[in-house]
Amino acid sequence: MRLHAPVILLCDPECTVLRDAVLDIGDDGRITHVGPADHAPAHDGPSRSVTGILMPGLVNAHAHSPMTLLRGLGGDLPLMRWLTEVIWPTEAKLTPDDVYAGMVLGSLEMLRAGVTTSAEMYFYGEEVVRAVLDTGARLVLAPAIIDAPGWDWAAQLADTSRWIDNDGLRFGPGDRIEIGYGPHSAYTLSPEALAQVGAAARERGALVQIHVAESLPEDVAQRAQHGSVPALLDQVGLFGGRVLAAHAVHLSDGDIETLKRHEVGVAHCPGSNTKLASGIARLTDLRAAGVAVGIGTDGPASNDDLDLWEDVRLAGLLARVSTMDSTAVGAADLLLMATRGGAAALSRTDIGTLAVGAWADLVHVGVDDPAFAGGLGIADEHLLSNLVWAAGSRTVKDVWVAGRQVVADTASTTVDAGDALAKARAATGRLI
Repeated sequence: MRLHAPVILLCDPECTVLRDAVLDIGDDGRITHVGPADHAPAHDGPSRSVTGILMPGLVNAHAHSPMTLLRGLGGDLPLMRWLTEVIWPTEAKLTPDDVYAGMVLGSLEMLRAGVTTSAEMYFYGEEVVRAVLDTGARLVLAPAIIDAPGWDWAAQLADTSRWIDNDGLRFGPGDRIEIGYGPHSAYTLSPEALAQVGAAARERGALVQIHVAESLPEDVAQRAQHGSVPALLDQVGLFGGRVLAAHAVHLSDGDIETLKRHEVGVAHCPGSNTKLASGIARLTDLRAAGVAVGIGTDGPASNDDLDLWEDVRLAGLLARVSTMDSTAVGAADLLLMATRGGAAALSRTDIGTLAVGAWADLVHVGVDDPAFAGGLGIADEHLLSNLVWAAGSRTVKDVWVAGRQVVADTASTTVDAGDALAKARAATGRLI
């Protein structure tokens, strides 16, 4: 299929804006050509013109999307009380069907906002995968590994390794499912457990997703014994392979250097960090050091939504006000963090950009909206500013994942959204 748009955003390192351009999708769901229309190769297959902007799907670098069922619970508590007094006891009641229902609802919410890939840490992983296969989204799953009452971290680790060994790292139509490891944190797992997770992941080339230095109260013992959480993870050997550090708020200069040295990606979650008063991550310092930074929503019970556009704007606002520098990050920087930056943080090069060989994970942004009062004929910098600072999820019209249209004129093409909401409400009603 060929798509023709007045504007195509490649989200390459230069944040190139193509005018009057086309993009071709092969039968395998990958991009076969993208460039100006007047230089396009001959095409005799189906084609479609869109009236606005065509861009890569956003990458949510850190989420717990089945927690759509838990929205609003303990919403005025600090992180550790929120977890121990409200969230973990409620999650203990979840059934596999609950997790499926919550993930379907969360996946639909993200797709409607133009988020085509989400990096998820949760349990009942098979149900998370089933939900995303049904909605048509792309998933980077880290089945949770945690040492707590009712949880057996060694069994969880073995289960994940066995899953990868049986099914491979990536599978499903368009390789839309990737499996990795989800050690919850340094404060919920022993150094021995963290070391074993790191070794298993490196052996398989799998991604590790872990919460790192999210708030000051959570890692007191780890800091007292090892100096910092990144120092501990370095000492025990969790680093050295593909690793994503979620949050990474409370870091020293040495911690940032450690992350860079081990090529650890960071998922910056400004919405959750501010709602839970966890702090403001050192975004400009991480970027200056060359650390790959993506943007995440975190869970919809700590944000409380999965609209990544909101977190993109908040990331920019916090970076500017915390440095007292209105040039700290620009619109192009933020757009790239939400797309190719998120992909890089997940150690992926096949998503988050529109390039030959990448997956055709696409978003059509409509411009018949007050955000684009100047139309499409304005300067590139002005157009990007309108998109990032003003437009938001309400302007997303159509979404494709691996070349398959999963949102058409704002509606899901894969599942009944009303039915998904009804099932989620039934589960939430039982839980609370």
